[in-house]
Order: sequence, then structure tokens, then C-alpha cells
Amino acid sequence: MSKKKRTTRRRHGLQVVTLCISTTMVLILLGLVVFSVLTAHNLSNYVKEHLTVTVMLGDTVSTNDAHRLCRELYHRPYAHNIDYVSKEQALKDQTEAMGSDPSEFLGMNPFVATLELQLKSDYANRDSLAWIAAELRKNPKVSDVAYQEDLMDKVNKNLQKVSLVLLVLALLLTFISYSLVNNTVRLRVYSQRFLIHTMKLVGASWGFIRRPFMYTGLTVGLVAALLACIVLGAGVWSLYQYEPNLTSIITWQVLAVTGIAVLLFGLVITSLCSYISVNRFLRMRAQELYKI
Repeated sequence: MSKKKRTTRRRHGLQVVTLCISTTMVLILLGLVVFSVLTAHNLSNYVKEHLTVTVMLGDTVSTNDAHRLCRELYHRPYAHNIDYVSKEQALKDQTEAMGSDPSEFLGMNPFVATLELQLKSDYANRDSLAWIAAELRKNPKVSDVAYQEDLMDKVNKNLQKVSLVLLVLALLLTFISYSLVNNTVRLRVYSQRFLIHTMKLVGASWGFIRRPFMYTGLTVGLVAALLACIVLGAGVWSLYQYEPNLTSIITWQVLAVTGIAVLLFGLVITSLCSYISVNRFLRMRAQELYKI
């Protein structure tokens, strides 16, 4: 009898370990999707905020006037960052890029002072750019405004496509993950269906019968979530080692939300599957247990 008990305990322990491993793998996949969605949002903002609007200044605008205009623009809601490039600096940069000095054969500096304006991500679109450019051109210190409108449109369209793909992938993986975990939990409960029926016969309430299964499910969900967070954290640490500048895209908020999402999903999916599976066998009559 003791040998049979040890065998039963070993089998149940193996089932719990299998459930924990399968749940961990599922949570890693879901964590990757959540991480990708949040990172894509940050990457979208990063790309948009590094698209440049070139504000060309008039020849009579002095350096002090240019800096004064910079301070004025910083108070505008769309301004994210502004860099002043003087005529001399523009000539120097072009000389280094071209390998020759254009002023030597032109007899003058052909470049004008400019302000390199980077917009906040919410304003990096065609409609906002139109009224921002119109507003800037009204300033007497500004001779013209130039920006790559087609490039911004392409960036926005591509980012929308990526976001849509990630959203569809997240929904698909959520469904698949629930199915996998539910099947694993159901197999574990199935192996104890006669024990559940015996407890019903001696008068145990449904809540009393469900309690150990729910407790095991929550424990497995918690352990699997912690293991998944460790694996994801190790992956993020490897990314940081490879490219330290990723901190502007992979922020602590992204890591926190991903960790919380993995933990909540691990607890919810295992407890929900346990609840549904136990209830299914609680509703069955004795003769039905032999037919499944």
C-alpha cells in the first residue's frame, strides 16, 4: 500500500512539474509579446522624435536673435529638442562631408543658419506638420521651413502596421496559451476524477474539493511567472550588454509592466483553468467518469 502511495505521489508530483514547465514556457511567450508591444511603442516615439524639421533663418538674423527664437520655440507644445546650427558650423560640416570647401570657389558662404527642430511624437504627423510649418513661416526671422513629409508618412504607416501585427499576435498567443495550459491542468484533474467523486459521496462541499486544486494552480502560476520573469530579465540584460543605448527604448516602466502582466496572467490562467476543470468533473455522475 505504501509503495502504491509513493507511486501515486510521484506521478502527481511529475504532473505538477510538467504543468509548471509548460506554464513557464507559455508565460515566456506572452511576456515576449507584451514586451514587444511596449517596446514598439517606445521605438515609435523615439523614431518620431528624431525626425527633424529644418527651420532656415534669414541672413540678417544674429546669433542672439537665433537663441532668443530657440527659447520661444521651447515654450511651444510641439517642441521636443532644438539645435542651433550657425552658418559657419554648416559650412564646416559640409566641408567635412564633401571633402572640399564650397566657399573657396563660390567666394562666399552659401549656407544659412538653421534651427534643427525635433517634434514630440504626438505632433510628428502630416496634419500637425502643416500647421506647425505655417506658424513658423509667419515669423519674420524665418526664411523657410523644410521637412521630409513622405518619410514621416512612411514611418507612421510602418509603425501602425507593426502595432497591428503585434496586437493580432498577442490575441492569438493568448488563445493558444490558454488552450495549452487548460489541457495540461485538465489532464492533471482527470487523473484524480475518482478521488473527486469519492469526496462528493462523503459529503464534501464543492468549495472544499476545489480548494487544493486552486491552491496548487495558484502556486504553479506564481512559480511559473517568477521563472518566466527570470528568463525574460536575463534576455533583457543580454540586450543591455550588447547595446547599452537601449535604455531609452527599453525603460524600467516597460520591464515593470511586462513583469506584472506575466505574474497576473500566470495566476489568472492557472487558477481559472483549475476552477473550470474541477467543476467539469464535479458535475459528472459516476457512470460518466468511466466514459471519458
